[in-house]
Amino acid sequence: MILNKHSRIVTQDPTQPATQAMLYGIGLTEEQLNLPFVGIASMGYDGNTCNMHLNHLATYIKQEVNEAEMVGLIFNTIGISDGITNGTDGMRYSLVSREIIADSIESVVDGHYYDGVIAIPGCDKNMPGSIIAMGRLNRPSIMVYGGTIAPGKYHGKDLNIVSAFEALGEKIAGKITEEEYKGIIKNACPGAGACGGMYTANTMAIAIEALGMSLPYSSSNPAVSHEKIEECKQAAHYMKILLEKDICPKDIMTFEAFENAITTLIALGGSTNAVLHVIAMAKSVDIKITLEDFQRISDKTPLIADFKPGGNYLMQNLHEKGGVPMVLKYLLSKGMLHGNCLTVTGKTLAENLAAIEDIDFEAQNIISPLENPIKVNGHLQMLYGNLAEKGSVAKITGKEGEFFKGPAKVFNGEKELIKGIADKKIEKGDVVVIRYVGPKGGPGMPEMLKPTSAIIGAGLGKSVALITDGRFSGGTHGFVVGHITPEAFEGGTLAFVQNGDLIEIDAVNNTLTLQVSESELAKRKENWVKPSLSVNRGVLYKYAKMVKDASEGCITDE
Repeated sequence: MILNKHSRIVTQDPTQPATQAMLYGIGLTEEQLNLPFVGIASMGYDGNTCNMHLNHLATYIKQEVNEAEMVGLIFNTIGISDGITNGTDGMRYSLVSREIIADSIESVVDGHYYDGVIAIPGCDKNMPGSIIAMGRLNRPSIMVYGGTIAPGKYHGKDLNIVSAFEALGEKIAGKITEEEYKGIIKNACPGAGACGGMYTANTMAIAIEALGMSLPYSSSNPAVSHEKIEECKQAAHYMKILLEKDICPKDIMTFEAFENAITTLIALGGSTNAVLHVIAMAKSVDIKITLEDFQRISDKTPLIADFKPGGNYLMQNLHEKGGVPMVLKYLLSKGMLHGNCLTVTGKTLAENLAAIEDIDFEAQNIISPLENPIKVNGHLQMLYGNLAEKGSVAKITGKEGEFFKGPAKVFNGEKELIKGIADKKIEKGDVVVIRYVGPKGGPGMPEMLKPTSAIIGAGLGKSVALITDGRFSGGTHGFVVGHITPEAFEGGTLAFVQNGDLIEIDAVNNTLTLQVSESELAKRKENWVKPSLSVNRGVLYKYAKMVKDASEGCITDE
């Protein structure tokens, strides 16, 4: 087996002297030019707790890659912090960064003829961006998740990033003092690692481990741990196996593997963002995953994990009790996963899990048995109706109820809503509408974590619903519906909702209905003027012109 089948195009071709001169110039030897080249894509940068340690992890991977008779070449791509940008116009760049990450990894690996790639993502969009690039390239690939953050502490209480968001609403409502508010935000993030609950980063990490594209325990090994460093070292060993066996992403990311990923993220209470990310990841390897697939799997997959934001535990708590492989083995034993799916170890999922200890339901309260679940079916529900003709995504854990009907309170963007909360415009029983924040209207489909956290902090979380054509953070909880398609900017019915209109959300029959007559809607549509784009140049403008809607994963390469 030729392990350097891509790099040899530039390292062995005598008509490529400049290429080889530059490779000698970076310190490689003639012997190394005969070895496979492995690109190590780090999303490390100083400005975000999720990513601040990734460049350090990359050095461990490079050292082990070189010792395994390969050539490790570190390169960087971007990351956008959801936590830092949430609630600002900067949040519009978050989902866009997924495409930039995918494009840049593809560009470096394909342009420089690397034989394989190991990606080290941290924050939310880093992970699907990495996997989309791997799917396009279809070369031996492994994702090493940067890992979860440890809980913060303040006055004896565990904190996480959502604690900081909700503290704003608590302060506005007069429930905490300025000193307590400062104490929470200063202690919510104690160091390196991605947001600690079952928010989007940990959701995508567990989905990708179940998919087979990361090593066992990758999603639950904490960012600052001996286990994470060992995982980095093991990645080199398994990359050599993938090269020797010529195992590529299309061999691993099959339809059945995506079913494994969806089943796992639903069982563990994953973020709504996973819906559009999984659809986009699947498209990168020519697999068709739809909203209907999520609904089909959600109908038969109980919610069994008590994770924040809706529950009580963080990913580090699961790590201490046995990690994600323990849960995967349990789901496999119950016939809920396809054990024959290949993984980046070169073995099947079932083979990876064979030696894992069985889950002990007496020794922990994080995971419930399937016979006594938190919810008998999945929390991710796909709703359709005249407000969402192409679908929408609701996160219903059962604690919010499954039916809500009330008058609309309409806000064109989250800034209007935050002001509305401060001005006491939201009342119990309202269906809060945030529109013109979709993939084109945002542009960039920003998350609505700041407004949902403010609503909860203000004591309205159990008495109002919120619907939007934007996204929700994995940290969001409450009665919420996002990803409404068609979006308002494209003339979806959401654009025609007026204050006081009755909206019905039925998560049993999976409907989202604006109770306004068709004739009245036709009049409103006739008088509607499409807003102009809020940008006229740059990456957001290009994104708005190219992006597909949320039901198609917000991809930009078709």
